[in-house]
Amino acid sequence: MSAHRYPAIEPYETGFLEVGDGHRLYWEQCGNPDGKPAVVLHGGPGSGCSPNMRRQFDPARYRVVLFDQRNAGRSTPWAGEPEVDLATNTTSHLLTDIERLRVHLGIDRWLVWGGSWGVTLGLAYAQAHPERVSELALAAVTSPDRWLVNWITRDMGRVFPREWERFRDHVPAPHRDGDLATAYTQLLHSDDPQVRADAAQAWCDWEDTHVSLAPGAEPRLSVAAPAFQLAFARLVTHYWSQGCFLEEGQLLRDAHRLTGIPGLMVHGRYDVSGPLDVAWQLSKVWPDGELVVVGDAGHSGGGLTPAMIEYLDRVADAR
Repeated sequence: MSAHRYPAIEPYETGFLEVGDGHRLYWEQCGNPDGKPAVVLHGGPGSGCSPNMRRQFDPARYRVVLFDQRNAGRSTPWAGEPEVDLATNTTSHLLTDIERLRVHLGIDRWLVWGGSWGVTLGLAYAQAHPERVSELALAAVTSPDRWLVNWITRDMGRVFPREWERFRDHVPAPHRDGDLATAYTQLLHSDDPQVRADAAQAWCDWEDTHVSLAPGAEPRLSVAAPAFQLAFARLVTHYWSQGCFLEEGQLLRDAHRLTGIPGLMVHGRYDVSGPLDVAWQLSKVWPDGELVVVGDAGHSGGGLTPAMIEYLDRVADAR
């Protein structure tokens, strides 16, 4: 068992999968081809997969599948392109994509790992296809419901008033009292490249502000490349402005479909952008889900990764 990330590894296979609507998804496989299958669902939406995500899995015991969701990372078309159309990027599309990838790779069942937005996507996938999920491993539990979007885009202004006013005031006055995710979506798709870039920077500045109260938390999105900022902000606001294309309360309502699927929810005590009560409410209706609260972590970092690796090690030999 390891409480630290495993050494860096490279994929033993990569490819692109045509999933329709002009989309090509980048995918890779790492670790042991004969190991326990696991699929990684990245956050954002729009973050894309990173090499560090491979390192939570024992490469001798896991066959790890990572892929970039529609319009993210190395998948095409990319949301950072000026004329990108996100009309065929919804939660339903992503759930179908996951199934297509599973069939393409010849996998019967797999452990589903999700972080942040990947938690929402992983829960939706497990509820739609419970027979295909051996375990759920969920870090930084999130909800797609309207109250949480309002919490992040408005209520958090009570915690970070100066930064929130800057975030709000980037939106033209007539739209400041409305849905800020929708208002930012419009700015991010402006014909003016400077308007797009400025909106992406403002959105990412706010994301880095509220993502953690943990001491020593370092900025990530606000210092990213402008093209990545644009792609990321476009995808986040696209989903948030549409309630993540799920019915209000759907994931808690349908949690009974998770019966028989074991799993872990690991959540940081300092995670103010994803309040702990989301994970707590889910733990009450998912009896097979274990909740671990990490006292030194926000939405990422701290003890989240060691707790997750301990769980992944524990279930690595279960089939």
